[in-house]
Amino acid sequence: MGSTHAKAALQLPHVHLAAVCSRDEQKLSGDFSTVRGNSGDVGGVVDFSDVKKYRELDDLLADPDVDAVDICLPTGMHESVAVAALRAGKHVLVEKPMAIDGASADRMVAEAEKHRRILMAAQVIRFWPEYVALRETVANDSLGKLRSALFRRRCAAPSWGVWETSGAFDLLIHDVDFTIHLFGLPESIRATGYYDDPAGIDLLHAHFFYRDGTEALVTGGWHNRGEYPFSMEFTATFDRDTMEFSTASGRGVMKSAPGAAYAAEIAHFADAVDSGHPPPLCPARESADAVKLTLLALEARQFQGEKIPCNL
Repeated sequence: MGSTHAKAALQLPHVHLAAVCSRDEQKLSGDFSTVRGNSGDVGGVVDFSDVKKYRELDDLLADPDVDAVDICLPTGMHESVAVAALRAGKHVLVEKPMAIDGASADRMVAEAEKHRRILMAAQVIRFWPEYVALRETVANDSLGKLRSALFRRRCAAPSWGVWETSGAFDLLIHDVDFTIHLFGLPESIRATGYYDDPAGIDLLHAHFFYRDGTEALVTGGWHNRGEYPFSMEFTATFDRDTMEFSTASGRGVMKSAPGAAYAAEIAHFADAVDSGHPPPLCPARESADAVKLTLLALEARQFQGEKIPCNL
């Protein structure tokens, strides 16, 4: 994600990539050729010739030319680095999941509020064209009320990295966050699934129930180790029609430039920094709730279908 965010930032005329920080000399040089992602893409090479290079966080945070820090580190490091940046007076964009647990996410939000800095989690699906179209259809009521929504995301257990969290947590938080974006927090949930770390299986099927009768299903996760392609999709049923999107089938896929959603989320963050107001499309407290709700769904999986209240 570091290479993805750097390339996206360099596309934006009102964003200046002032510095990069890493203890990996190859990546610090801009060479991300060894980087892999869910879809098998590589990081390529990024031109850092005009960018300051730091190997220690404290040195970066002491740089007065740096207004904001974009954190693309393992999830367990998010809180400590974000808090240090906020205390140094920097605004913070942090990759998803926002934190390793709800308490850590809450502390990050509290620190941002205390220091009056912008904090935003990079929940990129909120900026993905197909999901933006779904949000706008819900908002303008053009198809009537949304009665049911299914979100699915799946891939093989990655062989290109070591995971410190549940694969389902890291992967499906995209879709849990989007249900919060559309509907808010559910009244109750139930979940099923299966987990076998040695086999690379981490499946979650989480049902969210809302007071007005709306239901949402978030399903998917890691399907074994090996060659199983990444895919994401949704099916949304309204009173008068159904919207579908699937990268596997190509149904409902819009034509957009690679990296456009990442550029859009970074632009949204930069606009919030410029205005001094929290990012309207991606409030930090909703991202903290996404961490809590995803972990609650994983906890509910242990009860294999028993409905439990959503008390976050």
